[in-house]
Amino acid sequence: MNCVYRKVTVRKIISFMLVICLIWMPGIKAYAEEGAPVTIAAPSAILLEASTGTVIYEQNADAACSPASITKIMTLLLIFEALERGDIKLEDEVMTSAHAQSMGGSQVFLEEGEMQTVDTMIKCIAVASGNDAAVAMAEFIAGSEEEFVSRMNEKAQALGMNGTHFEDCCGLTDSDNHYTTARDVAAMSRELITRHPDVFNYTMIWMEDITHNTARGSSTFTLSSTNKLLKQYQWTTGLKTGSTSKAKYCLSATARKDDIDLIAVVMTAPDYKVRFSDAATLLNYGYSVSALYKDANQDALPRLLIDGGVQDDAGLSYQQGFSYLDVKGNDLSTIEKVIHLPESAQAPVKAGDKAGEAVYRLNGETIGTVPILFSENVEKAVYRDYVLKVLAYFLL
Repeated sequence: MNCVYRKVTVRKIISFMLVICLIWMPGIKAYAEEGAPVTIAAPSAILLEASTGTVIYEQNADAACSPASITKIMTLLLIFEALERGDIKLEDEVMTSAHAQSMGGSQVFLEEGEMQTVDTMIKCIAVASGNDAAVAMAEFIAGSEEEFVSRMNEKAQALGMNGTHFEDCCGLTDSDNHYTTARDVAAMSRELITRHPDVFNYTMIWMEDITHNTARGSSTFTLSSTNKLLKQYQWTTGLKTGSTSKAKYCLSATARKDDIDLIAVVMTAPDYKVRFSDAATLLNYGYSVSALYKDANQDALPRLLIDGGVQDDAGLSYQQGFSYLDVKGNDLSTIEKVIHLPESAQAPVKAGDKAGEAVYRLNGETIGTVPILFSENVEKAVYRDYVLKVLAYFLL
């Protein structure tokens, strides 16, 4: 009798476990898709190369997520754009408002009326993820946090971040209307590090002291990086962490190895350790499969004949350099570059107009092109110009 009872019990346990597995397995598949080259615990992630924007790996990269302090990537981008335009300077002093001081969450404990330079404020944001510093900078640049957030959303649209909407400049909000995606985080991260690589001067800081000067006197405060990957992954260059109860644990990790800049974005990780281990897993995979071809396009181009112009030819220049990321193990030394130019162009031509293109081919297939532009203006010749040309010919 006992034997029969045990058999029935074992069968029930096995059946119960099978049911649990059938229920649980679809969830597992969402985290580690069949045939995926890597396995990560975070439900949403993306890995891309910065110079080309080539996506190397993605997993639910367009899922809407709460970004927490990863929001500050956009805040930093607008700060560096303001610096580039000359609207602000690193040595400018920023006053902390009562509103900025009132921010909770991660902060550097700025007090109302306290003055800090833009340089120090950037450190407070990039290193310690200070919400108070982010709001102070938003008010300094745009007059109010609301106006600054409006500019953040405008920039998001300009970058094609269609899955993003910001409600504040620091990510502290719990609003359902404050959201982004792993793909969009990668887009703004790429814009920041490629357009403003000086940001690495801040995001690579592990620990640094700042001085609070207030009515109560001076005191030292130590900024400690929230990005533990700086100590865990030797090629780390940045970029930003984020965590709230709603967002869970997020990270946009940047790294440079063998002159290749990778961006690994991990969203909604279950704990703070997982976001770092997932990012390291993605970065390791990226470097294991990636080879980068670069052509600075600094070689001399011929002058192009101009028909009917006040001068007989015009100078040319490349619009930009060329980069190509290969993840298939191709021999990049076999890449061919072919210059396509017409025999001549008809006047008038303007500097910046397209004259031709450089075409890059690998294994018989086109992998990219770079426009070749006129580097000077050539006006259309009139009767007087032709007379002067004839006179010049006979006088030489």
